[in-house]
Amino acid sequence: MEKENPIFYAKGDDPILVEAYKKAQDSFKYFWRELTWEYRRIVPGLDMASVKVAFTQEVEAGDEPVVEHMWIGDVDFDGDVIYGELLNQPNVLTNIQEGEQIGVTLDQISDWMFISQGKTYGGYTVQAMRSVMTEEERAEHDAAWGLDFGDFNHVNYVFEQDEHPENIIEHPMSKSMKESLEKFLDENPDEVTNKDEAGYTFLHKEVIGGNLTSVEVLLAKGANKNEPNNEGKTPIDYAKQLNWEHILPVLA
Repeated sequence: MEKENPIFYAKGDDPILVEAYKKAQDSFKYFWRELTWEYRRIVPGLDMASVKVAFTQEVEAGDEPVVEHMWIGDVDFDGDVIYGELLNQPNVLTNIQEGEQIGVTLDQISDWMFISQGKTYGGYTVQAMRSVMTEEERAEHDAAWGLDFGDFNHVNYVFEQDEHPENIIEHPMSKSMKESLEKFLDENPDEVTNKDEAGYTFLHKEVIGGNLTSVEVLLAKGANKNEPNNEGKTPIDYAKQLNWEHILPVLA
């Protein structure tokens, strides 16, 4: 995806929504962790995974910019920039079009949501709007979507986190795929040190994804925790930047 594409963003001033934006930004890493595994599944586990961005357009001098929040799909993340494709045609903006590839930084998103088995995860702005509805309005809203949004006071951000709170710390697939990863690296040892065109190693990507078991396997196979990418950032830098507290000790 092209990093030079224009970025349009504006913060709303509704306190409820501003709080929702912050929660979405703080928890985005869990959304990305889920996607790191979704992209490896043979059978998809998610019905939808999208990120909401607030786009703006300047109008006449002295007037407030026009703001429109819209969802992007086909999401990618390199630890610094979130990339995606605009999923819908804007209602009012004319400076961006459906299908356009965009890139935004983490502080520029306003929400994220993925759906699995009819249940939503994330969707902080949706839950903020649900919080000011009556019970009847919420029921109508959820029925229109055909989804289980759950309790607006308790937003789930990790798959089955209520049933398996340990999933907050470590994605279950990271643990279950340990042996297959070890076998893959034994058969393909160059994968431990190979870099992509941006200089990211396998270890960089697993750290960004928050996958502790995968990180431990890569380190055991000789991965260099101090190897920089083209931007000069090491796996340790990304662990700190994304505040993956469970990974930082193994990189110390």
